[in-house]
Amino acid sequence: MKVSKAQAAENRQGILDAAARLYRERGLTGVGVADITRDAGLTHGGLYRHFASKDVLVQEACTKAFDWSIPVLDSERPHATVGDRIQRYLSPEHRDAPGSGCPVAALAVDAARAGGGLSEVFAQGIERNIQRFAQLLADSAADAGGGATPSPQDRARAIHVLATMVGGMVLARATAAAQPALSNELMVTLQTQLTDWLDNTSTSPSK
Repeated sequence: MKVSKAQAAENRQGILDAAARLYRERGLTGVGVADITRDAGLTHGGLYRHFASKDVLVQEACTKAFDWSIPVLDSERPHATVGDRIQRYLSPEHRDAPGSGCPVAALAVDAARAGGGLSEVFAQGIERNIQRFAQLLADSAADAGGGATPSPQDRARAIHVLATMVGGMVLARATAAAQPALSNELMVTLQTQLTDWLDNTSTSPSK
């Protein structure tokens, strides 16, 4: 049976959605093509009608995973602070749901081992995250609604915060099963330390 263009596009998107989630949950080597197509409700052979190779699928799925952002629920909390975002990132909810969370905390080691095109996907995604977070810091420091120009200091602070959050999440996940109290302590401690550090290094003129 011939598949319409609309259905083909839907099937392709379903594969990407499944792959982006499963890779974050299990790692790149822990997921096979059959796992992805089964999750997407398609046949094994159907995947290669949409992607030239598994490597192409991996790169596109990881690119899609970078659409993720710290889930502050902006429609309900339009004025969420940088501290709110740190708290949401370093939370049990994020720790326990890697498939719908940050691709860097879930897959950075896999990307480093893979190199090549996947390394480029992660480099671009991480750069975008740095720019976004630097913008948040600039707007916060200027007490602006948006549009402030991030300074080199904002970028440096963004790198510091993002790297600490990612590392903290990796440690929290690694310890959660054996020592949940330690896992929670890591997250709470870093929430406090990062928020205090940002307060002490604010570029706001009023400081």
